Amino acid sequence: MGHSHSQSSEKIGWAFFLNFGFTIIEFIGGWLTNSTAIMADAVHDLGDTLSIGSAWLLNKLGTKSATKEFTYGYRRLSLLGALINGIVLIVGSAWILYEAVPRLSNPEIPETEGMIALAILGVLVNGFAAYKLHGGKSLNEKVLNWHLLEDVLGWVAVLIVAIVMQFKDWPVLDPVLSIGFTLFILFNVIRNLISTVKLFFQASPDNSLLQKVTDKLLELDAVSDLHHLHIWSLDGEHHVATVHVVSQFESKAEYLELKESVSNALQEFELSHTTIEIELTSEECRDAD
Repeated sequence: MGHSHSQSSEKIGWAFFLNFGFTIIEFIGGWLTNSTAIMADAVHDLGDTLSIGSAWLLNKLGTKSATKEFTYGYRRLSLLGALINGIVLIVGSAWILYEAVPRLSNPEIPETEGMIALAILGVLVNGFAAYKLHGGKSLNEKVLNWHLLEDVLGWVAVLIVAIVMQFKDWPVLDPVLSIGFTLFILFNVIRNLISTVKLFFQASPDNSLLQKVTDKLLELDAVSDLHHLHIWSLDGEHHVATVHVVSQFESKAEYLELKESVSNALQEFELSHTTIEIELTSEECRDAD
């Protein structure tokens, strides 16, 4: 798990430095080409860079060991990073829509040659950064990947518009394509953000997971009933489960056999932390409502 978290931090670090370097290039390029669209994208990428930087920091802090105060460790900081990045991306997308919609009625043609050169560079840089984060399992990596995918699609749109405007007087294509890809990305980011918020409120990381664990435990002959089954996630990857198992045993050997069978039953779910309380059938639950 530590190796996986280290890889995640390295991927986010790559994305940060690539995005930061290219943001500087965008500001310079936007000024040289006198393109407000590129300058606007540079501001948006600056916000992305700050978000990725904060995610990188939070991801590193998430590897710290548990303490007496934070007994589960700091993994939820990574979840906080995913939440912050999702919000920043929604705000940034809303700002792009705010800038692009008015241009539908009053479009302008910028210097297309410079736009083409910057667009090609933008696709290459942001595409490589998105590739570095591709396949990440954490919510942090997924949300950041949408940041970068938004930038890739944005530069593809700029490239298409710039090439078309080299030959046709259709400046309205610029805001139309910008609005289209922004709405597409916004939809997916909101979906990820909803998942993140649910995990913050300790919702089950998978709607079917609770039922699967229940069915698996009740299949055991020694288990007659179970209650107070709770499953939540620390960061979207590392899940926690607690449950009261009701059984009847006559000897220490039967008790140990029950514990082993419960442990084996839960093995397939790859839970990071499990707390199992075993109650006798004649015993009253101390957590009863």
